[in-house]
Amino acid sequence: MVGRARELIAAVQHTDHSEQLDIVRTIDELLDETQRRGEPVLVAQLLRSAAIARLVTRGVAAEAEPLLDEMLAHTRRHGLSLYRADAHALRGRRLVLAAQEDAALTEIARALAILDDSGTPDMQMPRREWAKMQSSAFIDCWLVLNQLGVYEAAEEVIARAHQAVRETAGPHEITLQLMNRVKMLLGWALRLERVERHSQAATKFETAASMAVAVEAPFAESLFPRRIGVPAVDQVGVLAAALALADPDPSHSERLQRLLTGPGYPHEQVIVAIALARCLDAEGRRDEALKVLHAIRLNLDEDNSQPSMRLNLIRELARLDYQSHAEAEKLGPLLEYSTALEVELWSLRESQMATLNTRREHERLSAQHGAISQQALQDPLTGLPNRRALDEHLRTLSASTTAQPLAVALIDLDGFKGVNDEHSHAEGDDVLRVVASTLRDALRGDDIVARYGGDEFIALLPGAPVSAAKQALGRAVNAVSSLPHHLSHGVTLSVGLVSLRPQERADQVLSRADAAMYQAKRGGGNQVATASTIPGEGGSGWAEVDLHADPAPTLEEHP
Repeated sequence: MVGRARELIAAVQHTDHSEQLDIVRTIDELLDETQRRGEPVLVAQLLRSAAIARLVTRGVAAEAEPLLDEMLAHTRRHGLSLYRADAHALRGRRLVLAAQEDAALTEIARALAILDDSGTPDMQMPRREWAKMQSSAFIDCWLVLNQLGVYEAAEEVIARAHQAVRETAGPHEITLQLMNRVKMLLGWALRLERVERHSQAATKFETAASMAVAVEAPFAESLFPRRIGVPAVDQVGVLAAALALADPDPSHSERLQRLLTGPGYPHEQVIVAIALARCLDAEGRRDEALKVLHAIRLNLDEDNSQPSMRLNLIRELARLDYQSHAEAEKLGPLLEYSTALEVELWSLRESQMATLNTRREHERLSAQHGAISQQALQDPLTGLPNRRALDEHLRTLSASTTAQPLAVALIDLDGFKGVNDEHSHAEGDDVLRVVASTLRDALRGDDIVARYGGDEFIALLPGAPVSAAKQALGRAVNAVSSLPHHLSHGVTLSVGLVSLRPQERADQVLSRADAAMYQAKRGGGNQVATASTIPGEGGSGWAEVDLHADPAPTLEEHP
């Protein structure tokens, strides 16, 4: 499914609009299937694909916002730091499209702060897959920085993207890296020209042309849609533009004209148009060159995806128009004014760099502070909230009207002492970690599972009546009992379930849950017992439920 989604993302970036919409629908179908039965990493991957497909499809970019919100919540819940960084990077991309450049820079700072601390591979992902995802997150950050024209930061980020996959990169990753570097170098060179740094610009044009030649071999084996046997430079506009901008010559014109009018890769039309205009101008066809630039300018009226490149295009138009103007000398003051504005914009660009670095450091320090605070509320063995955090959650939820009814369950492991006695405490710790993870995955995202102490856990299910909570915890009981023996060593769960009463203190509700749990133990364990009264108040109130069979509840039964 992930492979199919990657193929679709490669395709969606160069097809016509109707095909793009078809691809969006296909990825949505893959996402729906994944959300029903996929692992957390797989869900994150498909959420990412669904968001990207919308960001590159005209008219549906706004639909990416709820997907990115879901991706951020999902990655926080499951501790998927690389995908969380990428969600911030994609948010930055969405904000660029919405012409909110400063907010986009903040999202990139957040993404890079996470990536700065992502040197250790995530245990939930194979090392090769982890490296690819790290590279992808860097590339998504790079894309936004490149669009904003913050090229020094973009160069650092794309170098880190290459470093992440240098040992495992296949033809597609190599092609992607080289093509992205070519785009960046061309944009950077055009930006340098605007502040009269022509020798530096020429050096970057030459480097981009060398990379365009180097793309040929890996492109032939990449996932990019291509015509077999046709050189990459004849299929990819930005590669053809690199050769032409390094040496503007009429020999490039026909190829550039064909690539400009055909379907291409994203964000390359402006570069191809500028390259074509320079080649036509070199041939003495300045009027045609101006027509090419004007046509592309009209197409950009509603496109905010590349603000820096838009200015490059306008500058190119002004340059050619000025040179062809019969009374160019009268435009001298206007030229001086535009030059002064370019210098001012260059200073603002340098301020953007400083802003990015400041926000990046702030986000990194905030994350470190949050991690330290989190450690005080987290059980170090299982990663679940500890007893102190449980007290805070219980106090908050009991005071919230939206959390009522609040189901409270005390969960004890049957047979756990034997694991420690017959094997080792290290084996016992492994069992606790496996059970904790299984409990967490079996319940809803807003349910809380905490380690109460030893082999006891507490689950808080806000908004769940006892009947619905019983079904949910029954699934947890079955999930643990179904674990492979080498992971669980045969332990099962005894669960005592109660519902919080008005004005009831935390110690009282936990005492009732504890009494219900012992009722489940007396019934043989591996089950859920509920109590509607505090033991000793009179009336039995006990309802024992044998959960060896899956109750197969629907989602609606556990709101």
